[in-house]
Amino acid sequence: MEPSLTALFVDCDSYFASVEQHLDPSLRGRPVAVAPVMAESTSCIAASYEAKAFGVKTGTPIHEARKLCPGIVVVKGNHAEYVNFHHQVKAAVESCIHVEAALSIDEMWCWLPYNWRERKTVEELAVKIKAAVARDVSPVIKVSIGAGPNKWIAKVASKMRKPDGLFIIESHEMPHALYPLELQDLYGIGRSMELRLHASGIHSVEELCAAPKNVLHSAWGGIAGNRLWYTLRGMEIPSELTTRRSISHSHILPPESRSPVKAWGILCKLLHKASGRMRAYGLLTGSLILQLRFINGETWVVEAPIPETDSTLRLINLLGRLWRDRPEPEAPLLKVGMVLQKLCEKNNFTPQLPGISGEPEQDLADIEKQQRLDQTLDQLRNRFGKQVIFLGSVQQSREAAPMRIAFDYIPDLKLDMD
Repeated sequence: MEPSLTALFVDCDSYFASVEQHLDPSLRGRPVAVAPVMAESTSCIAASYEAKAFGVKTGTPIHEARKLCPGIVVVKGNHAEYVNFHHQVKAAVESCIHVEAALSIDEMWCWLPYNWRERKTVEELAVKIKAAVARDVSPVIKVSIGAGPNKWIAKVASKMRKPDGLFIIESHEMPHALYPLELQDLYGIGRSMELRLHASGIHSVEELCAAPKNVLHSAWGGIAGNRLWYTLRGMEIPSELTTRRSISHSHILPPESRSPVKAWGILCKLLHKASGRMRAYGLLTGSLILQLRFINGETWVVEAPIPETDSTLRLINLLGRLWRDRPEPEAPLLKVGMVLQKLCEKNNFTPQLPGISGEPEQDLADIEKQQRLDQTLDQLRNRFGKQVIFLGSVQQSREAAPMRIAFDYIPDLKLDMD
């Protein structure tokens, strides 16, 4: 019979906290929480296993973490280091087997070659990968490894023996190997999806695996349910082609930056980052969204269309118009964010006829000036660093809003480093 293992998944354990424990040996063996800013009102973005033993987890408010775990050490996230160590871990895994793709800052997966698909071979490979990470990166940074008949099952398996674990699920062990899990333990099922499954009569993983294809199709509202039905049976479904639909940045403001004046400078910096990334990807945007959360808990979100552009100056001007229309202009803010949407490829874009959009028209010479300005700024910043030159709106916020890591985006230090 043909070996059933095709994919191997590597997942770093408590990654951010483990990097902090590597960098500071005094933190090893102690409960550690990583926070985006040093403020009691913010939440943990990571917790060490020592902290998790007390109930601290991602999303736990810092003030609550201190109550759950007296003596917990709170450190500010160092995202540039997390990116650096990501590449070191990837290189260590690559020394053992080719990495097909990094799916996030702490996850990557590999296709198993045809002659490496026996269970014993996979077990030996996993031991080799763990040794390479310990030797070439740090013995403090541990990885859990899963293997299965497809990438999705391998990912689930990697979560089932944490930390520093190895779990292998072969085709003949499906689907009962998944039965001990909760629905939300499965990749792609969050709280809202779980409620939809409950409405379809599915309350356990066993019931999910037994459900007919049409029931999953209905629960997911489309072919995503069909894809999961096949995936649960060990089949590898080709990935859907995806296109980048948005570029966003947000920042939780520390207490000293919550005044409107300082929040505005940080918001401008976020837009600078986003527009620089957009140009690096060869894209244009046709919509800008401003997102504000006030100290009193209220939120305000507004979207404005714009003729397709990659000009930082045009986007800053539009952002300023939206900012001036915000409610309670003197109220302090807790979080600011912006999103560039309706993205299109610059090389495949056909401009609208003048006057169609309702926006003030720009002559060709003005557009070319803005393009030359952005090109010059990008070249100088990429060569000499992000602090060498910037528009005046960022002057008071150069040290604020440092690089952050999203769940599905690994920052490029050349594009994102401040």
